[in-house]
Amino acid sequence: MKRDSHTRVRRWQARAQRVRAALLPPARRPVTWVDALPVAAFTVAAAGACLVLHARHVVVFTRPSAFAAAALIPWIGWMQLAGGAGLRRGRAALALLVRLALFGLLVAALAEPRAVRRNRNLSLLYALDVSDSMGEAVTDQSLAYILKTASAKPEKDEAGLVVLARDAAVELPPRQSFPFEVINARVAHDGTDLAQGLSLAGAMVPEGAPGRVVLISDGVETAGRVGRALDDLAARRIPVDVLPVQYAYPDEVWVERLDLPRVVKAGETYEAGVLLSSLRAGTGQLVLRENGRVMARQAVSYEAGKNRFALPLYLREPGYYEYEATIEPADGHDGWKENNTALGFVHLAGEGKVLLVTDPRADGRDWNALVDALRGARRQVDVRSAYDVPADAMALLPYDAIVFANAPADAFDAAQLQAVRDAVYQHGAGLLMIGGQNSFGPGGFHRTPIEEALPVSMDITQKKVMPKGALAIVLHTCEFPEGNVWAKRIAKEAIRVLGARDEVGVLIYDGTDRWVFPLTPAGEYEALAQLINRCEPMDMPSFAGIMGMGLKALQASDAAMKHMIIISDGDPSPPTPALVQNFVAAGVSVSTVIINPHGGQDVSIMQSLSATTGGRYYFVDDPAALPSIFVKEAKTLKRSMIQNRAFTPAVSFPSAVLKGIDALPELKGYVLTSPKPRSTVVLKGPETDEVDPVLSLWRFGLGRSAAFTSDLGPNWAAAWVQWPQFQAFVQQLFTDLSRVQRRSDLTLQAFADGNEGVLLVDDTAEQQAMLDVDAQVAGPRDRTETLRLRQVGPR
Repeated sequence: MKRDSHTRVRRWQARAQRVRAALLPPARRPVTWVDALPVAAFTVAAAGACLVLHARHVVVFTRPSAFAAAALIPWIGWMQLAGGAGLRRGRAALALLVRLALFGLLVAALAEPRAVRRNRNLSLLYALDVSDSMGEAVTDQSLAYILKTASAKPEKDEAGLVVLARDAAVELPPRQSFPFEVINARVAHDGTDLAQGLSLAGAMVPEGAPGRVVLISDGVETAGRVGRALDDLAARRIPVDVLPVQYAYPDEVWVERLDLPRVVKAGETYEAGVLLSSLRAGTGQLVLRENGRVMARQAVSYEAGKNRFALPLYLREPGYYEYEATIEPADGHDGWKENNTALGFVHLAGEGKVLLVTDPRADGRDWNALVDALRGARRQVDVRSAYDVPADAMALLPYDAIVFANAPADAFDAAQLQAVRDAVYQHGAGLLMIGGQNSFGPGGFHRTPIEEALPVSMDITQKKVMPKGALAIVLHTCEFPEGNVWAKRIAKEAIRVLGARDEVGVLIYDGTDRWVFPLTPAGEYEALAQLINRCEPMDMPSFAGIMGMGLKALQASDAAMKHMIIISDGDPSPPTPALVQNFVAAGVSVSTVIINPHGGQDVSIMQSLSATTGGRYYFVDDPAALPSIFVKEAKTLKRSMIQNRAFTPAVSFPSAVLKGIDALPELKGYVLTSPKPRSTVVLKGPETDEVDPVLSLWRFGLGRSAAFTSDLGPNWAAAWVQWPQFQAFVQQLFTDLSRVQRRSDLTLQAFADGNEGVLLVDDTAEQQAMLDVDAQVAGPRDRTETLRLRQVGPR
């Protein structure tokens, strides 16, 4: 056993010696320190070169761990000494350096070198605050500074301009030239969001280029969090320089607050308290306006600090009174006029008052019988056309109920419709829409704030009685300011009034005739609107090709009503007579809208096209009229929602509106709608399988709304207006709808205190108690917020 063990050990030792001799063979001659010089020189030179390239950002090695292989360099040098037979010392050193160079290149390749290209041209972004607090004079001075510094920059540096206020926009992207003339970007000036402006400026800095942002602002921030934006820029190594705008108004005077009485009675005199602040003593005129009319003017002398003045008020009759207190100081004794006014309002409640809104183009037959019945029920009725409806929900406070009497949606603007909706939801007013050819879906109220407030939807789910329509819209770029912007807007307005099952498609020319989207159900409005926003119509050479595409799609549709709308400036070549006859044969009507024709174009051809196909022709001077025209045209597909058929409405659900009424007269027509979930259908139409609401009710926010889908005039409801119980029906309906005045022990006062709004609630109840009170605040841009009020004193 011992002999075998010794034998194996000797064998392993022999193998180890052979491996060592192979890896580290003995030198062929004596080794001196001179032999190590080439290896040392190469190592130092290669390491130095890599470090210099990396330090100067000429080359970056993404895998520096590969340099660990450099530990083999001494071994390569030793192998040179063990070989190299027949080589003189110089040639041997050269051969060694070649081997080391090849090995060094291999190691460098394994380290994955990346060449670095650096852009040393600075991209400078000016972020200019153009909010109202800056003022025009300061903005002009800031622009002069920007132009001066931008013109003095190095030639290859870039400069750009971002304007900011409540939102932000790019006026000029970074470029070597700075061709600024005037600010064209549109931003809302009634606020300041520095964070949004700085973020946009940082986003405009080209990737990989050094950037810098210069912020020019007074620092008055009303929205956003500028600290977060600064952190993001710091992380990108984009410095922000600030040019602060400081004001020096030694003679500044301003109105801090207008205090109005909280509990008022008609015919009594009250006082309005005006809190005035000033930096210096001065004189001026203190003016009080009521609903825009000057009610009092008083010469005042004020001291530095806070001053209080009283002006007389005399409330004559119930209504909504908006007051405006303004200080008019002597010339040169004020720096900022925008803070010289304070607003307030008083609502003097009275007997029940109804606002009846009518179609400006209609006569009184649609509403005279209703007005007589309301006045017989001792209700005050204010009859106004749709044009005269207030655009402020507060101005609708005097009305306990609002009636839409066959007034179409295109007779209102968006602010008026929103004000009516808010008056119901936030202030508890009642809302009633009466049927007719200009109401509900045929009136264009689909997807409006009024539809949101009503207990019925304009989308019809009864497919067997509601044939769908198909609409093709041809958009041709028009050569007037923002022509494409208007084209996109009116296309979306037209789609908005269509029903969910109606089909719509948009055609444009952008180098070729094409569909922005083919005929698609209008219920996909949100997706279709995004496609319209992204399209860019161009100048179309001819109508023939694009109208042919539209006709082919309309013919393939199973819609019962088919229509095409064309907007153009009259430039394209007209369609051929054969194509026009194909439209006639297919029963497709074409309406044409000509705006800003030029170059002597004969628009009579487009007029003839509309007349031949059964459409309408419009010649438009003002682009603002375009949306209402397209809404009117889109409503042609909604005529099938009008049901001209005699029937007696059936009671679907018992209601106080029908108290004491046993039998109902006949109606001769109504408008198709669909009941919303949670609404109460009191009266329904003649269908047995589907519920067609005739009278529906529901609660919407603090108020109630109703939909009477027939009319209350001689057209469909001739038997109703002669009905002995008509006045009782109207009285009970408006009793159910109208705002109920409830006595409350809580009174609310709201006023501004510096940059904050203050809500103050007083409790006048006989029994004192700690109350948990929440307040809902509604602000501009559909913003609402619920606040928990904290009790700060007794009562």
